[in-house]
Amino acid sequence: MALNRRIFVLGGHITPFIGKNHPDFIWKRHPDFGKRENPTLEETITAAVRGALDATGTPAAAIEKAWIGNFVGELFSNQGHLGAALVGAHPDLLYKPVMRVEGACASGGLAFASAVDAIRAGHDIVLAAGAEVQTTASARTGADYLARASHYARQRSIDEFTFPAMFAARAKAYRQAHGLTEEELAHVSVKAYNNANKNPLAHMQAVKMELERAAHASDKNPAFLANEDLNPWLKVSDCSQVSDGGAAMILVSEEGLKKLGKSESDAIELLAIAHSTGNLYEDGDPLVMDATQHAVAQVYANAGLSPADIGVAEVHDCFTITELLMYEAAGWADKGKAVELVLDGTTAIDGKLPVNTGGGLVGFGHPVGATGVKQVLEIYRQMKGQCGDYQMPTQPEVGMTINMGGNDKTVVSAAFANR
Repeated sequence: MALNRRIFVLGGHITPFIGKNHPDFIWKRHPDFGKRENPTLEETITAAVRGALDATGTPAAAIEKAWIGNFVGELFSNQGHLGAALVGAHPDLLYKPVMRVEGACASGGLAFASAVDAIRAGHDIVLAAGAEVQTTASARTGADYLARASHYARQRSIDEFTFPAMFAARAKAYRQAHGLTEEELAHVSVKAYNNANKNPLAHMQAVKMELERAAHASDKNPAFLANEDLNPWLKVSDCSQVSDGGAAMILVSEEGLKKLGKSESDAIELLAIAHSTGNLYEDGDPLVMDATQHAVAQVYANAGLSPADIGVAEVHDCFTITELLMYEAAGWADKGKAVELVLDGTTAIDGKLPVNTGGGLVGFGHPVGATGVKQVLEIYRQMKGQCGDYQMPTQPEVGMTINMGGNDKTVVSAAFANR
């Protein structure tokens, strides 16, 4: 998308991402079980929105328009109509135009893209949020809910854990085509957990992942799919987390910066954004992320960038194999060579191209509707030196996000510059 106005991300707020194995998550083995409860969807939205307003010094009354990304609030929380729920986060948002958008795991990215469209259309101060609460149902029930991001009528029967099975199929095809070993792929998981261990907001902040554990199926790291053909190709350590959490950010025009008394140094600038959508009813090449490739190519073309220009990235690692496919779709690695970037440290926090510095979906967590917003804020926080123990040693000049919904069916990608 060509930008007719300069657009800036002024910052925002990410709530802690929590779920099973997080020390603050209340579940049946937690000592506080029955004494207190986890944050609800409504509380999560309010915390994210109010946090973003406070972090950026933006009065709620100054917000001209807002969006919230959410995938399945009706199923996990018995709550839809989340535009009106966002308005409930602050009394000064009453009667503002607010809308929920949905694109499976790219719902947050679509909220961001919608906010960009609003500034292109003439608005100056807008808000994009995303939230999901997914721990209210059992793993099997939740897997059925999330399977609605696939072509449910055709693909639900692959396995009771439909999406893990779909990406196990990609892992099988990739490993057989390129000779990727189980131990090599395990390094992706280890990187994610190591980064999350440094991140106080991460779901898996307190969980260690050693290479030996990640590389082999075991009682502590089972290959859990019932589909016998796909079972050997995916383990728990290869999966993103079932998390609760939210994120919200403020986007502004140049005039919006002035209205809020801010300067360009307070923000990062959007260079380009692209939104690509595939066909839900057709399966593509398991070795290629076609929609991702299309979106990223548009970003490079519209921003005048090449793959070598990216200094930090947040990519959609719903499974470890997905991160490698993202590297190749983004042009950072040749086909079959993506794991080399992990093995040689290129994508580590102190590498040439740090990727998913806070842990990604595997380590930071994946509250579905929040992920696309969180990714943008992670780029902002790295560029502004706000990441604490997982801060990059060098200040990145250009960053990229890739947020994907379903099995590479909805993709929002963007590039940013530090001002």
